[in-house]
Amino acid sequence: HSPYGFAQTQKQAVPLCREGYLVAYDQSAKIPVYVAYTLLPQNALGCFPRTNAFVADKNAPNSSKPEDYASTGYDKGHAAPDGDLSWSQQVEYESFLMTNMYPQHGSLNRGIWKLLETSVRGWAVQTNQSYTIFVGAFYGAGDEFIGAGKVIVPHGFYKIVINNTTKEIAGWRFPHTKPYVNLGNDLTKFRVPIAQIQQEAGITYAFPVGAVELQPGQEWPVDYGALTNAKRAKCGGSGE
Repeated sequence: HSPYGFAQTQKQAVPLCREGYLVAYDQSAKIPVYVAYTLLPQNALGCFPRTNAFVADKNAPNSSKPEDYASTGYDKGHAAPDGDLSWSQQVEYESFLMTNMYPQHGSLNRGIWKLLETSVRGWAVQTNQSYTIFVGAFYGAGDEFIGAGKVIVPHGFYKIVINNTTKEIAGWRFPHTKPYVNLGNDLTKFRVPIAQIQQEAGITYAFPVGAVELQPGQEWPVDYGALTNAKRAKCGGSGE
């Protein structure tokens, strides 16, 4: 899941390795410091249905629990998304472990954050190339907590995407805005230098030798309609 090596983090992180992803878990904040996974083209259109089987992680002594999010107004937002992890039953179940979750406003989780998740699948399918993805959060002193388990609520989120064939890389940063505002659907507005993400998050990622950072607007193209049709052709249903 981390083909270029582990990230160096300023926060204490416990590595938890799954079949479909790696999570570096912050047991005091009860969220991931980051999650890393590699999406192969043949896995990007998985057909195992979404289970919504949120469950505490038995392999993490201080795992958050689904009830920590109850009546808080926050979604249980996936770091490694279920849509990228539906290519086997085991992987789909593991996507719902609470160590893979962040508290997220629905306006972000079901809005432009979801659009970027869909875009990653589109890139993998339509370029027929593999992508490694880093997902993380900005959090620390001054951020609020939810639930009896004291789960911290990040004030921002980021995603870094690597095309493993071309060695092109790109980063996005999203504010966790209040009140719950719609951030629109222009992903280029949230492109930021990867160096800025790493400095703000207190983390240093490893990248392929010769990596080239794309300028905003130069991201890989995606045809969302074609992606929906490809999913429907493979799996049936609505293509979601």
